[in-house]
Amino acid sequence: MTVTPLLLEADLEPYRRELTGYCYRMLGSGFEAEDAVQETLVRAWRHSTGFEGRSSVRSWLYRIATNVCIDMGRQVQRRARPMEMGPSSPPDETLLGPPMPEATWVTPIGDGRAGGEYGDPAERATYRESIRLAFITALQHLPPRQRAALILCEVLRWSAAEVAELLDTTVPAVNSALQRARATLASAPGPVPSGPLDEVDEQLLARYVDAFERYDIDTLVTLLHDDAVQSMPPFALWLQGAEHIGAWMLQPEPSHCRGSRLVATSANGCPAFGQYRVDPDGGYAPWALQVLEISRGKIAEMTFFLAFMDPERLFPSFGLPLHLDVRASPTPDDPQ
Repeated sequence: MTVTPLLLEADLEPYRRELTGYCYRMLGSGFEAEDAVQETLVRAWRHSTGFEGRSSVRSWLYRIATNVCIDMGRQVQRRARPMEMGPSSPPDETLLGPPMPEATWVTPIGDGRAGGEYGDPAERATYRESIRLAFITALQHLPPRQRAALILCEVLRWSAAEVAELLDTTVPAVNSALQRARATLASAPGPVPSGPLDEVDEQLLARYVDAFERYDIDTLVTLLHDDAVQSMPPFALWLQGAEHIGAWMLQPEPSHCRGSRLVATSANGCPAFGQYRVDPDGGYAPWALQVLEISRGKIAEMTFFLAFMDPERLFPSFGLPLHLDVRASPTPDDPQ
């Protein structure tokens, strides 16, 4: 006799995006978050005959997702950003070193995949702060159950009693976990202070796109804070200081970005761009997903996630094409 699940796929699918945001905060990887949510929904569908309705479908799914994330977290090292791997480097490409495995890094996620569409300004602000790369990195310092308690209580606004039920523990235990988690986060570097993008910020981004596409590094440097940071996963090397970033971009290998085109998207609550370099076979090929942090009218941080990590998955996950079929414009060094 075949047992028909009580919950259909259509009953579970509406929770995918919020679960993806939760799993991303737990795991620090957009790709792993998608895998975790898929596993969560499959488990829920397979075992829905055992769902007795004593809790909501939502809380039941979060319980499954938490267990999936904890299981996945046992299999990988704690993800980080280059700034945690060592001191900043001089702008010398010979110091670049080898690329490191994808599992080393906190990786980005598109706002449309993580539940970033909120009508209420306060909810939008909470989302942005809770998905920024620095915050996601800080979360990875917490033990998994502390991480879950903090995300559920501080980000998703669950009550301590609801979290205690989900984690099969007590309210005092949840409150204790929260206290320890907050203390750990307080000692970690926080996100760059910023607010919602305004018209001035939009103008800054337009100037950035113009300068980068013309590869006018002198102008681009003026758009950065003096202590701006640039990192380039999967490489551990990172740079600090507008002058160092400008000098790096004029090194022989980075100079191959001359003539690139940028396509706007968003990631981790920040403006982002798909960067396409000139393709020798015509048009432009994916090179990097650039995530920019803006603070006080200038760019404070640039993270370039290089596309060769997984181009066929990275760019489409941000709604970006795998190729730009347009004629390359001549660069200042090209014949007219």
